[in-house]
Amino acid sequence: MKIDKKIIKELSDYLTEFNLTELEYTDKDTKIKVSKNNISINNETNSLKENTKDKSKTLSSNTSGIEVKSPIIGTAYHAPEPGGKKFVEVGKKIKKGDTVMIVEAMKTMNHVPSTSDGVVKEICVNDGQPVEFGQTIIILE
Repeated sequence: MKIDKKIIKELSDYLTEFNLTELEYTDKDTKIKVSKNNISINNETNSLKENTKDKSKTLSSNTSGIEVKSPIIGTAYHAPEPGGKKFVEVGKKIKKGDTVMIVEAMKTMNHVPSTSDGVVKEICVNDGQPVEFGQTIIILE
């Protein structure tokens, strides 16, 4: 069997381009699996967690108000679908129980309710940004 180096190079480039850790290609009787070194991935993950923690510490020390925190680890989304109307915007008055964001975890969309009535003072995470358990996602006045 002859190995096509061009396909392997292309798959390796896709790993970097799309920030993937593993990619598998199947064509008839050929199966190629390309993956990155897990050690470097874990180091990137740890530095991401440290950066997130540093930002949340800075945020909470400089900003006062009612903090609405993420109940789970996942990816935060501002709207129910791409291009859709955002749940909240700065200056919008919301009531306790209103959905302020969606946090996706394991392909499940979890609506995050407001813990209090108030006016949105600050949105602390970007759309599509990973969030940690207990991380402040919005601040109310």
